[in-house]
Amino acid sequence: MNVPSRILQIASGIKDLKIRGAGRIARAAVEALKIATLEYSGPRDLASFRKYLASVAGILLHTRPTAVSLLNAVVFVLKALRGVNTLNEARDSVLRAADEFIANSLNALSRISEIGSKRIKEGSIILTHCHSSAAVGVITRAFKEGRVVKVYSTETRPFMQGRITVSQLLKQGVPVIQIPDSAVRYIMHEVDYVLVGADTVASNGAVVNKIGTSQVALAAKESRVRVYVAAESYKFSPLTLVGELVKIEYRSPEEVTPREWIEKHPKVKVLNPVFDVTPPEYIDVIITEYGVIPPQAAILILIDKLGWTLESIKYSEGIFEDAEKLVELM
Repeated sequence: MNVPSRILQIASGIKDLKIRGAGRIARAAVEALKIATLEYSGPRDLASFRKYLASVAGILLHTRPTAVSLLNAVVFVLKALRGVNTLNEARDSVLRAADEFIANSLNALSRISEIGSKRIKEGSIILTHCHSSAAVGVITRAFKEGRVVKVYSTETRPFMQGRITVSQLLKQGVPVIQIPDSAVRYIMHEVDYVLVGADTVASNGAVVNKIGTSQVALAAKESRVRVYVAAESYKFSPLTLVGELVKIEYRSPEEVTPREWIEKHPKVKVLNPVFDVTPPEYIDVIITEYGVIPPQAAILILIDKLGWTLESIKYSEGIFEDAEKLVELM
């Protein structure tokens, strides 16, 4: 059966970066699954509904295959299909799970800001990179508590997500200075803490985030500046438990270099990686809604809090290519 246009619009928004940020992507995907459930008009049997939901999940998972928040959000909702025997039970269970995920996601941001602000000393200067709702929440709360006096925010090319951070902080009255990405090392001697978000946290504590994050962390390590990562638990990658590497997404060269220049220099290859990997030894702590952990304890979040086990993901290979396999795991 046809997929509702609103779902396709959400999928397109995620793929084209109109919907940005791991948290927003996750909540948007869950909203799409809600729409799919509410507007389902196919055969009135459970098997047909499961297959339909798998097709919608497949559309969503293909939009940003590196966004583990997307996978964890979809899995959270699809787990609601376990133990149901009728179509009505399945629909009710999926809708409850979707509402629960959205509520938990928003509550996680509040908890992270509360927990994270306490880790910042009074009168501190913060450097942040790209845009993260979790990081902005920590900074804003710390500022209101008198712990933050100034923030440096990188522009974060090519989409300038740092400007979103600047705009949100200014609305909260936070003194903020925008700098080019290349100026990070130049001003690091003024900084007390680096605070960034995360797109994905691997089971070994490595953090995949906006390109440039690893260079910021490297400069901080050189200057003995603490690096904090603010990340909701659903950004932790279960696939890394079984040795899967997080795939780094590459986007169009024209996002960083004008087409005219590329055409004039056909022998020059332009790369546009979206993310990079910051090793755990460059990170002091990861701030989650469950508390502050060293990066080496990331595996505990995956097992103890998210409920992932080696058994539950041993058939995970190919999930992004075949969403029905994901439904079968539920």
